[in-house]
Amino acid sequence: MQLQHLLSYVRRAVQDYNMIAEGDRIAIGISGGKDSLILALALSHLKRFYPKSFEIMGITVSLGFDNFDLSEVGSFFDTLQVPFYVCNTQIAQIIFEERKESNPCSLCSKMRKGALYEEAKEMGCTKIALGHNKDDINETLLMSLFYEGRIHTMAPVTYMDQVDLHIIRPLIYAPEKDIRGFVKKEGFPVVKSPCPADGQTKRETTKELISSLQRDIPRLPEHLFGAIQRSTIEGWKTKEGK
Repeated sequence: MQLQHLLSYVRRAVQDYNMIAEGDRIAIGISGGKDSLILALALSHLKRFYPKSFEIMGITVSLGFDNFDLSEVGSFFDTLQVPFYVCNTQIAQIIFEERKESNPCSLCSKMRKGALYEEAKEMGCTKIALGHNKDDINETLLMSLFYEGRIHTMAPVTYMDQVDLHIIRPLIYAPEKDIRGFVKKEGFPVVKSPCPADGQTKRETTKELISSLQRDIPRLPEHLFGAIQRSTIEGWKTKEGK
């Protein structure tokens, strides 16, 4: 995937769902993984020519693992000329040492989001951009169906009224394979998650299932995503971003 191809995915999503308004101050949630770094690159380029003026910054919520080195990520943001901040927490200690959670992902996600929202509000942000891609949207639908017995997935735009922030997902049209190829080609400073539960989640199981089914149904990802767009799942009824 070329940079222009990536930007076309992002610009289309931003326009289709009115993700960005004039004067927005957007915090990009940076995990250190491929998706969030790609999102930072795309938005840094988009802001140069997008008709609406907006600001961006990167925020990483550090869980408190000792082996989480963000120095190269910081350098990456320097090259983009985008501010980058690290919010240090003790989430890992709380989950793995104090509570000894056997299924840590759900609680960890809630705590990370809470820390990110709080940091973004302190920075005067109006929106938070997350790096969920097209495959993430499909996987979340199946995870919700299989594990929760409901039909639900992440919306392009979500308003969090308790914190008065909009969550936007500009990568929803970008397939993971395209992102992976671009990151490998360009040598992005991807930081592997130090979490001991990484790679052993329900999402990984669902990803493997889709991959297996795709051998017999090559267009399965497109069918799933198309069904989501045509449905009335939260936030997808219109393209108004409300």
